[in-house]
Amino acid sequence: MQLTPRKREILRLVVEEYVATGQPVGSRALVESSGLGVAPSTVRGELAELESLGLLSHPHTSAGRMPTESGYRLYAEELVETLEGRPAAIGLDLRSMRDEIERALRTTTEMLSRATRLLALVSAPTLETATIRHVEVLALQPTSLMVVVITSTGGVSKRVFRLDAAADPGLVAWAAAYLNERVVGERLGSSSLRRRLEAPELTPGERAFLARIAPALLDFSPDEGPEVFVGGAAGLLETRAEEAEAAMRLLELLERRAAVLELVSDALEPRRPVVHVGPQLGGDQHHDVTLIGATYGIRSTPLGAVGLVGPLRMDYEKAIRTVRAAAFELSRFVEDVYDEE
Repeated sequence: MQLTPRKREILRLVVEEYVATGQPVGSRALVESSGLGVAPSTVRGELAELESLGLLSHPHTSAGRMPTESGYRLYAEELVETLEGRPAAIGLDLRSMRDEIERALRTTTEMLSRATRLLALVSAPTLETATIRHVEVLALQPTSLMVVVITSTGGVSKRVFRLDAAADPGLVAWAAAYLNERVVGERLGSSSLRRRLEAPELTPGERAFLARIAPALLDFSPDEGPEVFVGGAAGLLETRAEEAEAAMRLLELLERRAAVLELVSDALEPRRPVVHVGPQLGGDQHHDVTLIGATYGIRSTPLGAVGLVGPLRMDYEKAIRTVRAAAFELSRFVEDVYDEE
């Protein structure tokens, strides 16, 4: 939307004043608090034009203006454009966690919700990016084996295989040692992993045994779907009365896992925060809700997403800066983890 510099400035002032006070903003108060250097009548005219464009609303004849969803959206989009370069530090230090990805994600979620008092969501890296971290081959019974695979993203899969004859205990022990020596660090389902399982130096018996249990590594199926860490849900119950309905809808949304996954990952752009005001979530339009999100990952490959969800009336600048910083720190963390692998 093309606005004059003065209209943009007045819209910014209205949004920030309304976020700070929760009260409609009048032209005279705007002139007195902002130092615009123009008469209240001029500001009234600009406010009226912003209202005609659908960016402000006028709840009562004698009251001031307040932002609409479109007004918040334009304000937030322009704010994103002004934030460039390396984000400022936010007191999130993940370096001591080494390859403890789950702990790092939980810590990030807690920091986000604590710093902003908004609902924080952090999604774990997707399965396609996971590498093998550890493999167990266990004999449950003479003709029954269980293969447990743990990935770098914290995913766990347990697969049981029924054999036609009793397994050789020595072969079972060899397979566990071989897999942990030769396939740790390989991507799930990758061609290089397949080559390790079919290595020419293996004996026919070893190759046949690995072929029997190969689906546990090539067709990895975790016990649960991609994990999403949530923080700050309790704070929604302490929200302002006028935003209680939106808060309750968000709590209901959290009960639907698929919708939460969509919430933190849909339409996010690599390395650039996005703001969705009144987003489409779980098939419903949430008119009183804002989502601010950013992806984290390795170079140009997104692995997961960081998000904040809250009411329309929030400190957008703080939320955007916090999300950017958290995504930056998580990117540094996962780069170290994957480089080590």
